[in-house]
Amino acid sequence: MEARDLRVSDAEREHVGELLQRAVGQGMLSLGEFTERMDTALAAKTRAELNVVLVDLPGIQLISDFTPPPYPDQPYVSRPAPPVPPVAHRSPAPPPGEVIRGRMSSVSRTGLWNVPPALEVNTRLSTVTLDFTRAVMTTQVVHVTIDDYASTISLIVPEEATVDLNGVETVGGSATNKVRTGPPIGPLHVVVRGKVRFGNVTAKHPFGTSIRRMFG
Repeated sequence: MEARDLRVSDAEREHVGELLQRAVGQGMLSLGEFTERMDTALAAKTRAELNVVLVDLPGIQLISDFTPPPYPDQPYVSRPAPPVPPVAHRSPAPPPGEVIRGRMSSVSRTGLWNVPPALEVNTRLSTVTLDFTRAVMTTQVVHVTIDDYASTISLIVPEEATVDLNGVETVGGSATNKVRTGPPIGPLHVVVRGKVRFGNVTAKHPFGTSIRRMFG
C-alpha cells in the first residue's frame, strides 16, 4: 500500500491545522480559506485527502513525507528537574475533569447538569454552549481549559457569578467578558484558560438579564 493511501490520525489532522494557522499568519491564506481547508482536513481519512489542503502552500512538508525524528542513540538518564522560582500569586493548576469534544458539531450543557471542578473544551469548527444558570455545582470555582479552532463558545452564567477570561490566548479570534470578573465573590466563579484560534469565546448573562435589572 502506498503512503498516500494510509489512514490519518487525529495527531496528523492537528498537525495540518497548525500548518494552516501558520500559513494564515504569513498571509498565504485568508480566514475564509483557512476555515474551508480546516473543514476538509478534519474530514480527511487518508493522507492523500489530507495533503490536498497543503499542496499549493510553499515550504510546507506534506504528511506523506513526514517521518518522526529518531530516538537518540545515548541511553536515557533521569535528571532532577530544575527548581522552579517562586512566583507571587501563582494560580494552582486545574485538576483533571470532564472533556467536552466537538468536531463540526453543536454541543451544549444546559439545565440541571452536574458541573465538575474542571472542564476541558476541545473543539474544531463547532458551536458550544455551557449554561451554568441552573447547573448543579460541586465547587465555587470552576476551571475551564479551551483548545479550539474556529468555534463559537458561549458561557452563560447567573447574574451573581463572576468570570475570569484573562488566561485565554486568541489567534485571529476574540475573548469577550460581558459579566463581572474576579475575584470570586458569589456562588460561582469561572476561570477560563487556553487558546482560541480564529474562533470566539463569550461570557454573558442569560438573555433578558439587563432588562430585568432596568425594571426590577
